[in-house]
Amino acid sequence: MRTHPGAATTGTLHPSTMLTHGGRNPADHCGMVNTPIYRGSTILSSTLQEWEERKQPDNPYASYGRFGTPTTHALQDLVAQAEGGHGALVFPSGLAACTHTLLSLLRAGDHVLLPDSVYGPTRSFATHVLARFGIEAEFYDPLIGAGIRQHLRATTRVVYVESPGSCTFEVQDIPAIAAQARAAGAYVVMDNTWATPLFFKPFEHGVDVSIQAATKYLVGHSDAILGVATANRRAWPLLQKGAHDFGQTSGADDVFLVLRGFRTLALRMQQHWDTGLRLAQLLAEHPMVERVMHPGLPGDPGHALWKRDFQGASGLFAIALQPLPRRALAAFFDSLELFGIGLSWGGYESLVLPMDPPTRTARPWSAPGPLVRIHAGLEACQDLAADLVHALAKAREHGLSQTPARQVAMSS
Repeated sequence: MRTHPGAATTGTLHPSTMLTHGGRNPADHCGMVNTPIYRGSTILSSTLQEWEERKQPDNPYASYGRFGTPTTHALQDLVAQAEGGHGALVFPSGLAACTHTLLSLLRAGDHVLLPDSVYGPTRSFATHVLARFGIEAEFYDPLIGAGIRQHLRATTRVVYVESPGSCTFEVQDIPAIAAQARAAGAYVVMDNTWATPLFFKPFEHGVDVSIQAATKYLVGHSDAILGVATANRRAWPLLQKGAHDFGQTSGADDVFLVLRGFRTLALRMQQHWDTGLRLAQLLAEHPMVERVMHPGLPGDPGHALWKRDFQGASGLFAIALQPLPRRALAAFFDSLELFGIGLSWGGYESLVLPMDPPTRTARPWSAPGPLVRIHAGLEACQDLAADLVHALAKAREHGLSQTPARQVAMSS
């Protein structure tokens, strides 16, 4: 039977083609076009020789379901190929991928640098859990670029980056930060969930480990929770050993759903990008909106870096509304019909989320009005736009105490 292109071939293919064919070989699975779901713990050997040949120098128990099945290996191969890394591992959640990557690389007495705009649960883990292990976490200005060298110490072992930043979408100069970090002997770890491997190539910019919450765009259907971490050759032994030592594993059904999501990732990301940017442009001109945080907008502070380093944008961005009373904010959220109010993002459905003022210690955050995170799903853009405009009109009806200055300027 004719086989599909392998990893050695698909590296030269268009990303859409690679995502369609990578990580599967029907000839290995009775001709099944998709790698089947292999559920199991025990993997039998037919002979003593076969049992001994399956042992690995660093893991004599590798022939066990906790260390992966053909379903797991198919996903890990595809993720590593898409990211351009040496190897990838799956974790039961995106946060688990973040935390166990850090635990794999750090030791007692180490110093880790994280951007002030890092994902909230990662920040909490660094502040509260790493401290119990004798690891000092320091938060730096995400816009510091090469100035990160001022914070590097002899004990700095990891520099963590997340671009764009969580909630407020600051774009970091990853190549400049990575150059300084690696010159000091530190590992560079990146949360690449927002851009996915399609729109940012972490290992081409100096990153050692790239993390994604596969729950988001890779699954794409809001029906599974999973994380993935991909490492280069330098970091791979530490990442692999750390995951195995902590017993990290994931269920075959969730792994299969990520494989399924990969097949349509390129198509979905294009629409998320197009719709998200169009909505951001619309909201940037709306008198009820004080500020739009989307690096794809030419006026965004991170636009030049985004244009230089990224190959696209996702559907996630944020807005700061004009100051308004709670009844008006409630009217905005309650009037939305197509946008659900809920956590997570990256699925086919559009979401909004009221955000508390983000915790910041290195770069203070201030906005006069409430912060709202928006995820543009796969619905028609004109319907989503009409829904937002209608909800903003309802917010205006329910209580702006005074006419915003931008509204006066636009009407004059």
